[in-house]
Amino acid sequence: MVFDTSYLYYRAFFGVPLTMRGPDGAPNNAVRGLLDVVARLVDQYSPDLVACAWDDDWRPAWRTALLPLYKANRVAGTGVGGDVEETPDELAPQVPRIREALESLGMPVLGVPGYEADDVLASLSARHDGPSLIVSGDRDLFQLVDARTRVVYVARSVARHILVDEAWVKAEYGIPADRYVDFAVLRGDPSDGLPGVRGIGEKSAARLISGHESLEAIVAAAAAGSAEIGPGMRRSLAESADYIRRAVQVVRTVPDLPVGSPARLPLTIDAAVLPHLRDELGLGGSATRLAAALSSAR
Repeated sequence: MVFDTSYLYYRAFFGVPLTMRGPDGAPNNAVRGLLDVVARLVDQYSPDLVACAWDDDWRPAWRTALLPLYKANRVAGTGVGGDVEETPDELAPQVPRIREALESLGMPVLGVPGYEADDVLASLSARHDGPSLIVSGDRDLFQLVDARTRVVYVARSVARHILVDEAWVKAEYGIPADRYVDFAVLRGDPSDGLPGVRGIGEKSAARLISGHESLEAIVAAAAAGSAEIGPGMRRSLAESADYIRRAVQVVRTVPDLPVGSPARLPLTIDAAVLPHLRDELGLGGSATRLAAALSSAR
């Protein structure tokens, strides 16, 4: 089981009251919320291996070179390491503590310079021999769903999460999971700055994908004046041909990064760690619950 860490701590920040604070008065709602999510899902699914994927680069230069609009809506400014993501003032100081808490409890926090957490998740899943569970609320990760990999989709809530498999993707979108990248490119995603193709929504994207073996084939059919594609859509596809070619490379995750290894459960947790997290950092029952979940025998 691998966790999309930044998605989960952003969700926790907005879902857990800011009144939760440590002994120093600093907010720790995102830390506590994240630890509770991980503990709950480890308890529920009893994985043999666990890891937390980290955005070493939330907006890689190689992706923005292909598509400058990529995540441009989230840029707060430019710093020493590149673009700085817009982050709530009371969340930013919690991020180092999130990493500290996870690593203190033996959870590997894995990132690769120049790549996003999505790429880390893809690489971990690709190299794992057995079934994989990816915890996220990011629909782009549906592209990783196959016979061995499912997404624990927590966009609604952790309590009402959906276990996304190939059958679910087909039923929900009318496409096979291995065509989800094509679907996302055509439909677009405003949250990531992907405009999509003008006039194409989810239903029309699914129809195009069902009738053609690739995005290249869709663009070629439109250029050839295919009667199966309406004139307005043919014009939109022709105008967007360069965007489509670039966006595919941006949306598709990288499956072969030299990423570190997950930890095997149960973990042996240093006796000094829990009092530090629980009392000194003020993580209370959240730290206790995660420690119990990680150290319990499977």
